[in-house]
Amino acid sequence: MNFQNAQLPPGAERAGATPTMNENTIAPGILAKHMAPKGKCGLLVVEEGACQFVWEDDQAHPIDCDPEHPVVIFPERYHHVVITGPVKLRVEFYTLPVSLQGLDSKAPRPGEDFI
Repeated sequence: MNFQNAQLPPGAERAGATPTMNENTIAPGILAKHMAPKGKCGLLVVEEGACQFVWEDDQAHPIDCDPEHPVVIFPERYHHVVITGPVKLRVEFYTLPVSLQGLDSKAPRPGEDFI
């Protein structure tokens, strides 16, 4: 298994979250190439089952995600989620304590609806 060994940045404060979704109700934008909401960091939390998280610039190394192994979604980096079987998951969004430079204003950001 390829688990991520990352933590939310110090000082990150929860700003919102998606509702819990499953393999049938997941928002289509999460399965497509996108970025986190502007100025936010995400946390992919699996409540039941498992899925994979893929950085678009490192597709050869998908990250496994299960209830014991959430994935920190760093800002301004394209990614998508892959459903591998039955799953219940949500994405939490966190405000960062520092401002970000060089935001891609045209990037699709489906998470903005949940903060």
